[in-house]
Parts: sequence; C-alpha cells; structure tokens
Amino acid sequence: MNIIVRNFVRPDPALVKGFEGIPTGVVSDAMGRGNSMAAEIKPAWPGAKLLGPAFTVRTFPADNLMIHKAATLAKPGDVLVVNAGGYKDAAVFGDLLGYSCKVHGIAGLVIDGATRDAEGLAAVGFPVFARGVLPMGPFKDSPGSINLPISCGGIAVRPGDIILGDADGVVVIPQ
Repeated sequence: MNIIVRNFVRPDPALVKGFEGIPTGVVSDAMGRGNSMAAEIKPAWPGAKLLGPAFTVRTFPADNLMIHKAATLAKPGDVLVVNAGGYKDAAVFGDLLGYSCKVHGIAGLVIDGATRDAEGLAAVGFPVFARGVLPMGPFKDSPGSINLPISCGGIAVRPGDIILGDADGVVVIPQ
C-alpha cells in the first residue's frame, strides 16, 4: 500500500538559508555531536553540497517508483531524503531523474541506498549523497510512502527537518 502525505510544515526559508556555508561538523557539534548520518552516506561527486527541508520517501530496496512520484510532488528547495533500506546492490537514482529534479528546483537528494551516473549528476550539478555508487538500475513496481517519518543513515528524519550536506556527510537539524 502506498501512503502519500502531500502537505507538511516546512521551516521558514530564512531559517534554512541561515545554515548556508556552515560546515556539517560545526552544526553537528552544536547539536551535542549528534544527528550526523552514517559515515557511508557521502557525496556521489566531489563538491556536492545540499541544504533544504526534508521531503521524505520510503521505498523498497532496488525500487524507485516512489522517488519518481516524490519528484513530482516536492516543492522547489526541498531535499528528497530516501530510505531504500541501506541496499547497495542496485541504484535507485541516476542522472535522468537527477536532471528532472534539477528542473523542478529540488535542492538535492540523500539516499540510504545506492545511486548511479555520478558523472552525469555532476554535469547537471544535482547533489546526491548515497551509501554507494554502482551501475545496476532499479525496478519500478513496489509500494512505499512519502512524507512520513523515516530513518536515513541511522538518523530519524521527519518531513520539514533541515538537511545539510557537504564533503563530510549529512546532518539532520530537527524542526
């Protein structure tokens, strides 16, 4: 069964912008040295950075149907945060979907799972943070959820939490 929540409270854009340029390490330290996703969640390409409110997705491992749906529902500036079960043997995201997200103004993507097409994602400038990068693609036929609380990289993420990513990894700032 698919569960889709279309509306949730996003933080004030000025509050989000206030985190721009602050390293994830500084933010994590300020939160008691916490709220950092697992060390394996890293940028898919050098120089990738992201900042924005979380738009959460839960999908089955090796399936990206709900990510496609989320890309049509997210608002400009949102960061898609995906629980793909930590599965690293099939990518659930790539440069074609990345280009679509970029065109729609989505600020980036974090996947507790795998991505592919790192060079293509870098070429379009769409920041992706993932547990792994490999060429094998996904299926598009499993249920999931959008905008319910999830776990990503071992950290609880709720829709509207602020997501900050840089070369060191990803930090979640609870709303």
